[in-house]
Amino acid sequence: MTWKPSTIAFFVLPALAVYGLFVIYPTFSGLLLSLTDSKGVGQGQFIGLANYARMLEDSQVRTALLNTVIYTVLVTFFQNALGLGLAVWLGNMPELRNSLRVVFLLPSMLSMLVVGFIWSYLFSPLGGPINEMLQALGLGSLKRVWLGDPGIALFSIVGVHVWMYLGHSTAIFLAGYLGLPSELRDSAAIDGATGWVRFWRVEWPLLAPATTVAVTLTLLGSSKTFELPFVLTRGGPGDATMLSSLTVFQNAFAGERFGYATAIALVTLVGVVIISNVVSSALRRREQLI
Repeated sequence: MTWKPSTIAFFVLPALAVYGLFVIYPTFSGLLLSLTDSKGVGQGQFIGLANYARMLEDSQVRTALLNTVIYTVLVTFFQNALGLGLAVWLGNMPELRNSLRVVFLLPSMLSMLVVGFIWSYLFSPLGGPINEMLQALGLGSLKRVWLGDPGIALFSIVGVHVWMYLGHSTAIFLAGYLGLPSELRDSAAIDGATGWVRFWRVEWPLLAPATTVAVTLTLLGSSKTFELPFVLTRGGPGDATMLSSLTVFQNAFAGERFGYATAIALVTLVGVVIISNVVSSALRRREQLI
């Protein structure tokens, strides 16, 4: 059947209109705003690339970008590695699968603000449940000021993020694992491949599509995290947990530098788009090799 141009336009134009209104227009407006010294009131004066040049000399922005990269890499790795492990375990435990799958998804149903306040209490250095539990187990030497130590504060927030969204990665990998042909497992068992060998040689390569989805979603979600570091540390101590999203917020609403904040946001956006496309393309090439 041949589609008429008018019919194609009828279906395509509404989608293009929505995309242009909510994606193209805000991005273009943000680009124009980043070329001004706008303070949030009025249009501001055109200053060209001064905001971008200022970013090169702003140590806080450089620290925030580095922290964002570290945060994103750690969350993406641990969330998906643990999610894959749990998915394989649940895939071989049918009697527990449905109930535990719901349990793992429960944290992600909570508001990030609520999760942040809960964990700020758990991480409390004086009387906090985590330190008290370590003390009760005879591991008092492991007690820490979890959110006040510049060396571990970022990793503490990474742990909270992984805990909150581990269920998402588990659900994606579990769906892929349960969809694997049983004939392949049977053939591998006949050939003597069991346990780790079967997983590494047979199951893991076939989970490539699930890996692409899980890694891409985690990468995009963790790179724009704002609520958790804002509630838990406000970017401190010092700039140890300062992420790009927090830098944008501080410059826009605390510093009244909307033009500069928009420039930071656009640079972050471009970086996220480039990295996510590179990673997604590499994972899709891996799918084609199967």
